[in-house]
Amino acid sequence: MINESEFILQLQDPKSKEAAFRALMKLYKERLYWHIRKIVITHDDADDVLQNTFIKVYRSIDKFKGESKLYSWLYRIATNESITHINKNSKRLHITNEEHQNYAINNLTADVYFEGDEIQLKLQKAIATLPKKQQIVFNMKYFDDLKYREIADILETSEGALKASYHIAVKKIETFLRSD
Repeated sequence: MINESEFILQLQDPKSKEAAFRALMKLYKERLYWHIRKIVITHDDADDVLQNTFIKVYRSIDKFKGESKLYSWLYRIATNESITHINKNSKRLHITNEEHQNYAINNLTADVYFEGDEIQLKLQKAIATLPKKQQIVFNMKYFDDLKYREIADILETSEGALKASYHIAVKKIETFLRSD
């Protein structure tokens, strides 16, 4: 495997951009899909957001300065695209983001791509009760097993704030799961 700075140069070089971009997609497609899916909930929405994410990455890779890891930059774009997607859908349907989230969760069992059982569905409902930032922090730490340092880089915030946010999210989820 070539080092990251060489890979970025390949992505930014018009002669090698296409091949390097295909390699980038192959390397990160699945991880980004599941990160996005945890935010937008449905498979179809996750597919749309993933496509938008890669389009945005392709168009803006030349502006990437390497101030963060490529992986962090990709996650940041995917996270922002996911939130933008939810906001647009909520606005288009004239509902709040929370109503949009609840609708997606309640229809999750009808999603042919959802392979979860009752416990996983209950966990998704608990996560849906959290504010969006806590949802994202919880998903990145709990499901993606990212380190606080990595999450801080992706979300451009402090590790201390993330630790507090994660701790509060866990407590809220525990309370939800006990009460139901």
